[in-house]
Amino acid sequence: MGSSEIQNRLWGQNPKDWADIQEPTGKSGYEHVLKLLKMEPGQTLLDVGCGTGYFSNMAYQQGIEVTGMDACEKFIEQANKRNPAIKFLRGEMEELPFPEDTFDAVCGFNSFQYAADMKNALLQAKKVLKNGGKFVVMIWGNKEDCEAASYLKAIGSLLPPPPPNAGGPFSLSENKLLENTLEEIGLTIIHNNDVPSVWEYPNTDIALKGLLSAGPAARAIENSGFEKVYETMKEAIKPHVLNDGRVEYHNKWRVVISQK
Repeated sequence: MGSSEIQNRLWGQNPKDWADIQEPTGKSGYEHVLKLLKMEPGQTLLDVGCGTGYFSNMAYQQGIEVTGMDACEKFIEQANKRNPAIKFLRGEMEELPFPEDTFDAVCGFNSFQYAADMKNALLQAKKVLKNGGKFVVMIWGNKEDCEAASYLKAIGSLLPPPPPNAGGPFSLSENKLLENTLEEIGLTIIHNNDVPSVWEYPNTDIALKGLLSAGPAARAIENSGFEKVYETMKEAIKPHVLNDGRVEYHNKWRVVISQK
């Protein structure tokens, strides 16, 4: 039993806004990963929690044979629209439907912290990775390096109380939990650094559409109502509105690459 059922519900509320506005905010991290992986055309890559396929499409454009998987059915629909040549499927990251030693690389971008059992999800990724293959996990950097933490804090104030031991958005970033778990399951870390990321929106309305398309926002709306969440977010965005009306959040992604 994993997390796919609840994540499917939460992340599928505004899939086009996620595809068009929010998912591209990870581009600097995606570019960094592709540069480091140096994969050859025809090599195989699994994108776990592929969302609407933004990174998968970037990898495909380099000749990589990509498989994308996500818990959210509506995200998979958007991913197929983005690039119908890629194999996208809905699935559970804690029960990957692939044989052992299938992929040359496995990637997960801000996805593994949503697993019901994070360690089990990482073990599943290791299982389907070929010996010598590379496993990429991109998560948030330190909270103090991410202006979007203010957005997450505002959303968090409107969520129901979390269950005991529930991990938050920065749970894998704190106390080297990700790195320690990767080493615990027998992977060797070969790269670990933070990548600057600027989230840019042309105006507040579009920024709100992007930020409210994420799963935590959907859960806040379920708990507190759309109007309350919208007004809270509109207020939280104000410090990040520039003189010309554009909105910017300066953040960092942490990219950790390990090898099997």
